[in-house]
Amino acid sequence: MEVGKKFMEMVERRQMILNDPIANHMVNRVGSHIFSFLPPQPFSYSFNIVDDDVFNAFASPAANIFVYRGLITSLDSIDELAGIIAHEVAHAASRHVSESIDRSKYINIGSLAGMLAGVIIGTTSGGDAGAAIIKGSMAVGQTTMLAFTRSNETEADEKGIMFLKESCFSPMGLQSGLMKIRAADFRGVEAIPDYVKTHPGTGKRIAHVATILSGYTPSKAKTKCKENFRFNMVKYRLLGLYSEIEPTFNLLKTQLENDPLNPAINYGMGLLCARKFMRKKALSHLKKALSMNVFDPMILLAIGRIYLLDGEPIKAVNVLQGVKSDPVMGIMAKFHLGEAYLEMQNLELAKKNLKIVIDEKPLLYPKAYYNMAHIMSQEKRGGFSHFYLGQYYSKIKKYKNAKFHFNKALDTLDDSEFIKKTETLLKEISK
Repeated sequence: MEVGKKFMEMVERRQMILNDPIANHMVNRVGSHIFSFLPPQPFSYSFNIVDDDVFNAFASPAANIFVYRGLITSLDSIDELAGIIAHEVAHAASRHVSESIDRSKYINIGSLAGMLAGVIIGTTSGGDAGAAIIKGSMAVGQTTMLAFTRSNETEADEKGIMFLKESCFSPMGLQSGLMKIRAADFRGVEAIPDYVKTHPGTGKRIAHVATILSGYTPSKAKTKCKENFRFNMVKYRLLGLYSEIEPTFNLLKTQLENDPLNPAINYGMGLLCARKFMRKKALSHLKKALSMNVFDPMILLAIGRIYLLDGEPIKAVNVLQGVKSDPVMGIMAKFHLGEAYLEMQNLELAKKNLKIVIDEKPLLYPKAYYNMAHIMSQEKRGGFSHFYLGQYYSKIKKYKNAKFHFNKALDTLDDSEFIKKTETLLKEISK
């Protein structure tokens, strides 16, 4: 747990985790459902997305499960994703990570956590930064002590299938997911230690999994999925918002030629066109997707955001009102509503929506603090404006600017509660 805590701190500090509520919700729901079939566990499991195109997944110390964005966008179904997550959950439940760490027990915890974080940083930065951390943390050759054995992989596959048979997902997804892993040509593979490489012996594993699943038919008592995980929409959201623009544009263009009425592909293309500043084309694709998935909150959210970018806040408000009560996307809609009302000079409604975002999801939209500072400035409340600017710069890790504004806030604030908050925040960033 100590290694896991230090590891997560390093990963979060370097902003390697994708902060997308919609994609995170899907991965967490899949992981939580599989976890519900496990016996009592010594760790609290977490499920995270690494913001990189690498086709990979792994379990870190203390049952933190990671899937890479590139894995999700390379799969074709929720069953495939569930199969790979079940395999990683099985690694954690079987204490394979703990066994690997035990083999390296003479390495201090900070060095071990640093090496593991270096692995992820290496995949997301071309390898150099990660290699430097690994070399500084461990002697040459010691990374191999964290590699899973073939027997570990076999046990994780077998237990993963057992979990999947009880779950609402098809265990056949693990087999097809492994086949995609085997075929994947993922970037920087030689620089990634075995611990987080796509796991060893894939060909033999596929044959073993195929043997286990031969003749498989789901029992009549098999659990039914209680929710629609919307895998394709999330997959194309990730492609549209985060993948490299030009190769993805060409990929989606080809896919739309073959399947022009696919709402998920149109949604992804709409998001991508917005990134290319082709907003008319973006709206065209999004409206086409909406005509097939009427009142879809994911599509409405994207349309509202583009109206806002186009300087049409009234249209944005009309669209986003239909999303603000959604349990997952509501907070995102409220942020954009706050921006729209600010543009319309309705400061009270802007403040109301932005305050909800700041209170409930402070890390999701740092710009909410910036917008609140703008509102405070317009209301001639300079101390509060500096307070929120300090928060904004602190969240985006510009600590020199944050200190400046917090100190200016202390010079002008007369609210004892906010003075105390400012002093606390100033102490935190001074560390």
